[in-house]
Amino acid sequence: MNASRPLRIANCSGFFGDRLAAAREIVDGGPIDVLTGDWLAELTMGVLVKQRKRSPGAGFARTFVRQLEDVLVTCLDQNIKIVSNAGGLDPHACAEQITRIAESAGRTVRVAVVDGDDATDAFALARRNGWDAPHLDSGQSFADIDREPDVVSAYLGAWGIKEALDAGADVVVTGRVTDAAIIVGPAAWHFGWSRTDWDALAGAVTAGHVIECGAQATGGNFSFFSELDGMAHIGFPIAEIAADGSCVITKHPGTGGAVTVETVTAQLLYEIDGPRYANPDVITRLDTARLTQLDTDRVQISGVRGEAAPATIKVGALVSGGWRNEVTFVLTGANIEAKAELAQRAMWANIAGGEDAFEKVTVRLLRADKSDPASMNEAVALLTISVTDASPEKVRAFPRAAIETGLASYPGLYFTAPPAAGSEVTVFWPTLMPADTFRQRVTLGDKQFNVLPAPTAPPAEAIEAPAGEEEVTAFGPTVRRPLGTVLGARSGDKAGNATLGLWARDDQGHRWLRSWWTEDAIRALIPEAAQCSLRMWELPHLRACGVTIVGLLGRGVAANLNLDSQGKGLGEFVRARHHDIPAVFIDNPPSAPHAAPSEDKRASQ
Repeated sequence: MNASRPLRIANCSGFFGDRLAAAREIVDGGPIDVLTGDWLAELTMGVLVKQRKRSPGAGFARTFVRQLEDVLVTCLDQNIKIVSNAGGLDPHACAEQITRIAESAGRTVRVAVVDGDDATDAFALARRNGWDAPHLDSGQSFADIDREPDVVSAYLGAWGIKEALDAGADVVVTGRVTDAAIIVGPAAWHFGWSRTDWDALAGAVTAGHVIECGAQATGGNFSFFSELDGMAHIGFPIAEIAADGSCVITKHPGTGGAVTVETVTAQLLYEIDGPRYANPDVITRLDTARLTQLDTDRVQISGVRGEAAPATIKVGALVSGGWRNEVTFVLTGANIEAKAELAQRAMWANIAGGEDAFEKVTVRLLRADKSDPASMNEAVALLTISVTDASPEKVRAFPRAAIETGLASYPGLYFTAPPAAGSEVTVFWPTLMPADTFRQRVTLGDKQFNVLPAPTAPPAEAIEAPAGEEEVTAFGPTVRRPLGTVLGARSGDKAGNATLGLWARDDQGHRWLRSWWTEDAIRALIPEAAQCSLRMWELPHLRACGVTIVGLLGRGVAANLNLDSQGKGLGEFVRARHHDIPAVFIDNPPSAPHAAPSEDKRASQ
């Protein structure tokens, strides 16, 4: 492979459950050098724990194996490298499945496994030696939850992947690595980067962060989706990474969606906790990234700076948080509030101890009913009651108490689904451990070797944060409109925290956004955040402001009983809130909403 040209990395999976046909579409759609796939969200790790409990050795993403049944032979023929973290908790078992696919096709494949991420023993030893494994956000001691973890995983980096490719692997399957590592590793291999090429590594991390979530970079979950074509079947992203770490984000011609400055901006804001984006290989300064629309569906990311790798890395413990179940009553017609109140009284009367019988109860009433409804759909509301408890027997029996009220409660009572047995809750506990505690291990055939972690020496000079525009508070007369009229948003989860980023569509809108982006304003927009700690941040080059809302999602996605347990809809909720917006923005919307910041602004930065 010619290291003087950009490396084309295409990502075919952004989560456990993404489009199965994506790998085939990408491989057939045009030339690529590397096919990657990201499967391991925090929620996914909990799913893999349950898979492994049911069937030892099954703690990997089987959908990845299914995709390789379609494309492995083609990738071998075209010399396309394959890198994925789909190995999860059992990367060696996953690698065995891939070898079998090749054998059944009469081919030979060199599959490398990169592991060393199982931190269960190191976590336990450190605790025995007096470390209290403090929660990354709350500082709470792990001992307070009074349970032992099912598994603990360290978020490792890209160098094991790089060295596996150096050793001749066709396919690299990893355990827990950071999402961006599956992109950084091939780039470091292709260009021969050293472990202290901080800026190049930071550029590759940025590229990885953009494409790791698949179609979210090409129009998926995009606030202004109605402006894009082909949204019924969006193409998946490709990063063309250059030797200096800069890249061009694109997609195959003729595929749906779009790659614009704004679709890339949206993904750069996704699930970050500020401008200093820490990875085990480098701290990436996202506030130095500059975006330029080069052509249709071609956005360049350049200027990204990197700081030395941190001395600690994130470690995630997965702990059983008990069991959960829920039941949803349908309420129809008039007197909805009274019907909801009776439904609850009648149900709790069937349970010894009532609500107090469970560790946690959440009640949610969703109103879709209208006065003088024109159809049944306009007459209904949904009452969902969810419970969590350490006793699977109590949780399993919970829906029965609701079902027994079927003929003895409010008029028109029925349920959305038959009773279910409930499911186990997994709590994700993030903390930090010294980076030098862990060594990645590469296994390729009969060879096995360890990989040193990234060096953590301080950089030669500090990287200053770019200055934002001078605040301007006089924008003339205002009108009351939804914020989404002029702002885009993307939100998501990081353990029990919600992350939210808003971006303006032009320079003037950015100045206005910065003029009111305060903690008080955020608490007014999001009442649920009233008691949460807020971490404010901004990325001026992207015309963006953001916040991490600490603890909004409780104990994390799997244990959160709220309707939006992952904070996915938070950004669109904020965009729906009405706000005083300068009338000039409404009367004169941006003329080129998908363009990069103006040349004058780029020059000033």
